[in-house]
Amino acid sequence: MEISNWLIYFLAVLGLTFTPGPNGLLALTHGAIYGSKKTIATILGGSLGFATVIGLSMFGIGALLAASAQLLIVMKFVGGAYLIWLGIQVWRSPSLGESKAAVSQNVSSFSLFRQGALAALTNPKGILFFVAFLPQFIDPTISLLTQFVVMASTFVIIEFIYEYAVASLANKIKPFLAKFGKKVNRVFGGIFMVIGVALPLRG
Repeated sequence: MEISNWLIYFLAVLGLTFTPGPNGLLALTHGAIYGSKKTIATILGGSLGFATVIGLSMFGIGALLAASAQLLIVMKFVGGAYLIWLGIQVWRSPSLGESKAAVSQNVSSFSLFRQGALAALTNPKGILFFVAFLPQFIDPTISLLTQFVVMASTFVIIEFIYEYAVASLANKIKPFLAKFGKKVNRVFGGIFMVIGVALPLRG
């Protein structure tokens, strides 16, 4: 991948990363509830999910989606249903004012990892973006695997830094967030549920 193409890709990824999405919101929520250190599991799960989506986009899911409109519809409803479920879990989660140590005992790192991965994997808008976005940077004269490694690692590193910063910020302002207790959880949970409902309804 030529350095000029990579720089353009890098800038585009920065723009995408700073656009609010399910994984960024999840990092914010988990950072406030569990702390930034434990939220690393969430971020790693999301990173694996994004790398998988990029790989699928580069190696043929675009052609599959073009051939099957029904598959896209199914993906939209599955993604929407997962976000609604996630919103319910956030809505019902312990108050941000509770002791972080007490809350952390009730959740495993694998559970956080799984939530991060599923948030990335079940977002069809993300998949469609990569299907449309990545071909602009693919050079047919260079190994596709090599380009995948470069593109996926670039995206994952930027996304990891961004989400960890968001989680750390949420943890630092936790005393402020704790003042509102369950209301904050319900706002975050409500946003997830609204996105989940709207996702299948959008064209």
